[in-house]
Amino acid sequence: MLEHLNRAMEHIERNLDHEVEVAELARIAMTSEYHFRRLFSMLAGIPLSEYVRRRRLTVAGAEVLGGERTLLDVAVRYGYTSGEAFARAFRAMHGVGPGEARRDGAVLKSQPRMSFRLVVEGTSTMEYRIVQKPALRIVGKRARVTLIYEGVNPAIAEFIKGLGTETVARISALSDQDPDGIISVTDCLSENREEGSDVDYWHAVVARPDAELPDDLDVLDVPAGTWAVFSSTGPFPQALQRMWGDTASQWFPSNPYEARPGPELLRTRFVPGTGDAEAQLWIPVTRVARS
Repeated sequence: MLEHLNRAMEHIERNLDHEVEVAELARIAMTSEYHFRRLFSMLAGIPLSEYVRRRRLTVAGAEVLGGERTLLDVAVRYGYTSGEAFARAFRAMHGVGPGEARRDGAVLKSQPRMSFRLVVEGTSTMEYRIVQKPALRIVGKRARVTLIYEGVNPAIAEFIKGLGTETVARISALSDQDPDGIISVTDCLSENREEGSDVDYWHAVVARPDAELPDDLDVLDVPAGTWAVFSSTGPFPQALQRMWGDTASQWFPSNPYEARPGPELLRTRFVPGTGDAEAQLWIPVTRVARS
């Protein structure tokens, strides 16, 4: 799959002065648009649209300094409808307007061209299993929080602290299937999964679809489907957050599955006397054929 991803990156480079269609990139990568956007953001650390914008402004910056085209010609070539719109975008990235850059020979910023490769590190094996799961019901408390990729999320920590032991106990009592007990659920992520965007966070359990539920709890019904379940043990929260990155950089490119829309489930249990935690990460997936 990495070969197909890199072909998609080459397509971006060849079409920086044209519209870059996500559907065409997904076709080249032999995956769905949803999975391509998700995988790109997790591997690159920035949304696809932001990467394309930065690459365009990087190449446009070189043409501005080169002086062979008028500023308006450069703006139109890279998809801007007016010189003013181009100047705003140019200044936002480079810190100076295109006219200033051309007059003064300013130092501009550059977004390097990206390519993907598989790096093998250490000797550990990623443990996973594929589970066919009937429809399930997630029950608990939900909050809208900001997505953070590294470190403890203060909004989530404050939300859990505010629930109280009685509410958590009532939620926990509704658990009746794998993953058992209290779980963390993330849902309604933005299309590009960029850090700083909003996400629905649930402190919840997986309950029976026919369970009688208190009126004060939130409910999310999830259709039947296939899940990839990853296991990890290590320092909290670094090992858990690294596990998300490993699924994108190592597991998805090497296995005939891609992510499908749906919530992601995380079951965490702390190891007594240590700063470590044992975790299971459940990601909704679908099997695909790749050549």
